[in-house]
Amino acid sequence: MKVAIFQFKLFGINTYVVYDPATLSCAIIDPGMMDSEEEEAMKGFIDKNNLKVTNIINTHLHLDHAVGNSFLKKEYEVPVLAHKDDAPLGERLRQQALMFGMNMDVDDVKVDRYLVDGETIKIGDGQLKVICVPGHSLGSIALYDAADHFVIVGDALFKGSIGRTDLPGGNYRQLIGSIKDRLLTLPGDTVVYPGHGEPTTISDEKRLNPFLNN
Repeated sequence: MKVAIFQFKLFGINTYVVYDPATLSCAIIDPGMMDSEEEEAMKGFIDKNNLKVTNIINTHLHLDHAVGNSFLKKEYEVPVLAHKDDAPLGERLRQQALMFGMNMDVDDVKVDRYLVDGETIKIGDGQLKVICVPGHSLGSIALYDAADHFVIVGDALFKGSIGRTDLPGGNYRQLIGSIKDRLLTLPGDTVVYPGHGEPTTISDEKRLNPFLNN
């Protein structure tokens, strides 16, 4: 499968479109579009490439990763997939905006189908495996494509860093355990696509990430 990356303004969020070139099916992961310009950028990419959106997937339901859910849900009429432990965050998206001092017109998120650890999400002829990585939030997940050697990790792991654990549901020890037990056990050449910042690889984070080597 192929991965298209969009970086949107709200906290520099990375939104991903994962698509199968053979069938043109795609999933949009962590929609961070917060205005009409960003919404049109996403819609333009989908239209230009004749993609068919099959799912909206949230690695977790913090505001920046889900602010664009409502637009996509109305535009494409597809289900929202996330872990049940993050559903309460989605139900309080407006409240999250107020916590950050943002007077935004944002809709709360209702999860249509709960994802569980180990299941696979079909995208055309490709698939993403759900890996639970709690610690940044209670229901954080990663999405692993073994065939194409990449994993989308939300805010669990970054290049040279890890996700913050001072937000509701965060737990530092749990996050370190999730990364070491669930992500660093993937093949070293796996490309890591984080929720913010640049891609990295599993082997580089094993060797160089100071949070994981102390």
